Order: sequence, then C-alpha cells, then structure tokens
Amino acid sequence: MASTRDYYEVLGVGREASAQEIKSAYRRVALRYHPDRNPGDAEAEEHFKEAAEAYSVLSDSDKRARYDRFGHQGVSGAGGFSGFDPTVFGDFADILGDFFGLGDLFGGRARGRPRGEAGADLRYDLSLSFEEAAFGTEMNLKIPRLESCPTCGGSGSASGERKPCSACGGRGQVRFTQGFFTVARTCPQCRGTGSVISDPCKECKGEGRVEKERSLHVRIPAGVDTGARLRLGGEGEHGRMGGPTGDLFVVIRVEPHERFERHDFNVISREEIGFAQAVLGAKLEVETLHGSKDLEIPPGSKHGDLFRLHGEGIERLGSGGRGDHIVSIEITVPKLRDLGPQEIEALRHWAELRNEPLHEGRGVLDRVKDFFA
Repeated sequence: MASTRDYYEVLGVGREASAQEIKSAYRRVALRYHPDRNPGDAEAEEHFKEAAEAYSVLSDSDKRARYDRFGHQGVSGAGGFSGFDPTVFGDFADILGDFFGLGDLFGGRARGRPRGEAGADLRYDLSLSFEEAAFGTEMNLKIPRLESCPTCGGSGSASGERKPCSACGGRGQVRFTQGFFTVARTCPQCRGTGSVISDPCKECKGEGRVEKERSLHVRIPAGVDTGARLRLGGEGEHGRMGGPTGDLFVVIRVEPHERFERHDFNVISREEIGFAQAVLGAKLEVETLHGSKDLEIPPGSKHGDLFRLHGEGIERLGSGGRGDHIVSIEITVPKLRDLGPQEIEALRHWAELRNEPLHEGRGVLDRVKDFFA
C-alpha cells in the first residue's frame, strides 16, 4: 500500500487535532492493525506501517508544520516508513509491550530499569485464636528467606570482580529482528546486568544470596479476620545484584470459637431458656468477649428471637468503635424422663386451662408411677 493517503485521514483525526489526540488516535489504529493481532494479514500489516509513518510525522511539530504547508513532498526522505525514527514506538512501549509481549521494543522498556533482579515476595500463613484476632496480639515469626551473601556482599564473585558479558557485549540486552521491528530483550546469560562472574563465591555458589532464617516481631491489629493480609514492606527475599527486596505478606486464619461466631464485627452466641422464662420473661447473665453482661428477656419471647448488646463485639479494624454482641434465644423442651410428678401435674393442669388436648390412653401420671415402681 503506497503512502499517498492524507496522514490525518490515516489516523482518523482533523487537522486541528492536538498532540494528545494524535497520540490516542495512533494507539487505537496500532492496536487494531498490529501484526500479532492479525497474523498473516498483509493488508493489516500495511495499515500498521502506514499509521506508524503518519504518526512519525504528525507527532513531530517541525515535520507536522512542513507537512501542513507542503504535503507529502515537505517530508519526503524524512517521513517515509523506511526513513522514520523507530523511537516513534517509544511512547507506546508499555501498551504494545504488555499487550503483545514486546516489552523491550527498541530498548524502550529497558530505560530506567534496575540492573539488579528484584527479590521475590513471600507469604506466611498465620493462625490466630478467636480472642487474638478480636483484641490484637504481638508475636515473633521465623521467616526463611534468601538474603545477600555476607561473604561476597551479594556480588556472587569471590574477588568481587565481574567481566563484561560476551553474549550482549555488556549492554544487558540482545537485539533481534521480529517482523519489521528491531526488538531488544534482556540478555539471558547475564540477566540484564551486562556482566558475568569468572570466580563464583563458594558460600553462595555465585548466586549472591544464601538462605537465612529471620526472626521478625509482628503486631497484629485488633479486628482482623480470616483472609486478611498484612503487608510488611522489604521483608521478603533480597534482590540479586542490588535489586530491590520483596515484601512479606502475612495471611490470617482465625480458628473457630467453641461458643462464639463472628459476622463482620459482631459476635453471635446462643442462650437456652425454658418455656416459662420465654412466656413470663427473664433476666440472664450472658458471657461476652468483654466479660459477663446482663440481658433482659421480655415476656412472650419466641424461639430464635435476637437481642443485641451494643458495643460488646469486635473492634472495627481501622475505623474505631466496636461491633455488637447478638444473642439468639433457644427455648428448650425438657424430655419427659427428666420431669418429676409435680412438674408433670403442673403441665397437665396448664393444658386443661388452655383447653389443649393431651395424648389419649393411660395418663401421664400413671406412666410415671409405673416408672418409679
């Protein structure tokens, strides 16, 4: 496809378009016609080249001025695809690289990258009791991790000296042609450092890091729950060749409580009451995380009714205040064998007063007498 179309038309913008509008338009066209998205499509590849040529001219204020005044002739020899500066792709190194795996396109991604290799993040699974999670705690953790070798100072070299990498010539990158680009990749031999070790350290065998166990004092804030992650910056593995240290993530698991359940920052417990207490009302002593508290049960309460003790739950993580303690009432029905004659007679009298028919056949009292006989 010959580059005879108007550059503004190629990018789909007007002649008054701003630099940012031109950049955004080029990004859309480049992503649409990128060869990796259109494998084997020669026409798409030509569209992509055409868009790159248009952007190389319109993104340069001097070239754009000449193009606006003289058209294609004003930029011939400087704006054709074979002659434009390939750093036109630099503005989109992150976009094209992340999307199509060309992160080091024209060396753009390598700029400003640390020469060392970053250390890995670590995860530590920590189990807490219900009370430890509710009130917070402090503890010492033993964390195995890779740290800089004390013998060679992390260089990996016994003498501390390194020589230029023969694979990349000390640049830290190797270049090759992919399609119609030149692509730069991190050198696999020196891992981007540009140098290699000739005399590996015996302690770390040239890795620059050795495994150590670090004792770490950790404060767990009140109110954490299962799944919470505490990030401890710089407490992960040390990087190689002076690279940044990773982070440590402490992942919380809260063990169940024998009496309490948790819902957000509220605590739920169950209390059993008798039939008479439910009908006539009662005053209970309820155990909470913060000690025993009095709870009044109003007359006529039903099985499953909920009663709230305000502020007796778990501290709200990061926002202050506490949740509530919620009591669920369970009305118990005693078994017949657990009742005495007077209790049974009282229940029969209750049934008569309420006109509630009982089981036909021998009376309850008769069966109780047989039991005690």
